[in-house]
Amino acid sequence: MNSISPRRRVVHAAVAGLALTGLLTACGGSGSKDSSSSGPVTLPFWGWANGQEAVVKAFNASHKDIKLKYTKVTDQLTMQKQLTNAVKAGNAPCLVQNTAEYVTTWVSQGALADITKYVEADKDKFNTGAWSGAQVQGKVYGVPTSSAPAFTIYRTDIFQKYGLKASATWDDFIAAGKVLKKHGIKLTNYAGEDPSTLEVLAMQAGAHWYGIDGDAWKVNFQDAGSLEAARTIQEIIDNDLNSKLSFADYAAVQRNYDKGGTATRQISTWQMAGMVQNFTQSNGKWALSPWPTFKGEAAKTPAGTNQSGGLTLVTKQCENQEQAARAALWMSTDTGAVKTMASPATGNGVMPALADSDAYVGEAISDKLLGDNYEPGKKVVTDSLNTVTGDWTFGPDWTAMFTEMQSGWAKVVNKDQKVTDLLAHMQEWTVDDLKSRGISVKN
Repeated sequence: MNSISPRRRVVHAAVAGLALTGLLTACGGSGSKDSSSSGPVTLPFWGWANGQEAVVKAFNASHKDIKLKYTKVTDQLTMQKQLTNAVKAGNAPCLVQNTAEYVTTWVSQGALADITKYVEADKDKFNTGAWSGAQVQGKVYGVPTSSAPAFTIYRTDIFQKYGLKASATWDDFIAAGKVLKKHGIKLTNYAGEDPSTLEVLAMQAGAHWYGIDGDAWKVNFQDAGSLEAARTIQEIIDNDLNSKLSFADYAAVQRNYDKGGTATRQISTWQMAGMVQNFTQSNGKWALSPWPTFKGEAAKTPAGTNQSGGLTLVTKQCENQEQAARAALWMSTDTGAVKTMASPATGNGVMPALADSDAYVGEAISDKLLGDNYEPGKKVVTDSLNTVTGDWTFGPDWTAMFTEMQSGWAKVVNKDQKVTDLLAHMQEWTVDDLKSRGISVKN
């Protein structure tokens, strides 16, 4: 859950098919200056993921006509701020690591290049959900890099000691937390700056915060799915089952898990990298189980656990868009590059966005961390890829909306307001924000 991220997630965004008239602000001219020069070109590439420097080095060693110049950004949210400034200044990099939730926002601001003609022939190399996350109205603006299996990781020794089994439902999860509480152990961690827990549970419960109604956006933070997610989260908070450790001190969060202060996380493969790199006491004591379901519902995992919907985007200010698209394709399909990024030791532990990614499951999870639970864990990961939601839409003001939600989420974690109060506020705020941007909204 809110272990979902120090760097925040992502996602298979259902944004293809948007009618742009009235839905997004005007985007201006094409800005394309594709070079037909036969000489080598240098493409600035910004990213934050571990392993990218090694991938860039391999790319440069194997290409004479294109060279990548890599700049490491602190994290995903910092990327959005720095890219905003660069676009305004007219010096945006050619290639940018990002996630699907931001694509519609960047297209609405005229920041991205339509690279459909350069990458369409490679479409079948990627899974359908990941490919849809790169599109707005059927146009492709980047190349998918990752998918997001989602699952629970839990301390087997602690669960066994107190007679607990892996939680099949959210009700089971809460019940386990109440047992752990009696022994001074927290069930999960909610960082006050990261409301992604609310997002992914709402997504899993069938909520649709943004949707399309004719030629206008529709906003709904009050639907049944959102309220079901709110009920679950509120019960965890009201019963003090959660730690409140900020990811600002990431090492402290990891120490807490390593020492047994908190017993579970709902995560994707990429978050295991931090555990592998920081744990010293609990290696071999962790196991994977399916993402909990809402009672009476079939298995369903949210597509929003951050590097899901990972993408390498091409900016409109890039003067060599074709070469940038080719470089992005190479980084997402070259066997060596994919293996580097899939490993939690050499990369970021991300599952590839490839149509056939089962072969990489073993790379993306850690036998050191899971011990005897490594082989069963591979099946949990593979199964989760088949139950990922694919009907979530990211609105054109997602970045601003999420920032606003962060302030309210901190109050929720500190028990200064209820989750339902935050949802009510976000309903009103988001409608007003879209209207203030001149974006058509019907509510």
